[in-house]
Amino acid sequence: MFENQQRDDVEALMKADAEFRRLYQHHQELDSKVHDAEIGVLPIDDMTLSGMKKEKLHAKERLQRMWDTRAHHIN
Repeated sequence: MFENQQRDDVEALMKADAEFRRLYQHHQELDSKVHDAEIGVLPIDDMTLSGMKKEKLHAKERLQRMWDTRAHHIN
């Protein structure tokens, strides 16, 4: 997530905004768990995996809105 943004910019926002940092870390954790489940390393049922994917998507959407708001205020 935010691969196209400068790493320094992402880190600066994480330092400045505790909610963004918490959500970003949560998204990263979910991303890792979903990946592990998809390759069979983390055994979970389909309902749980589906729920994790939805939660990950909601976190990503919220992070993107926060990022866009920040970018809008800078320009």
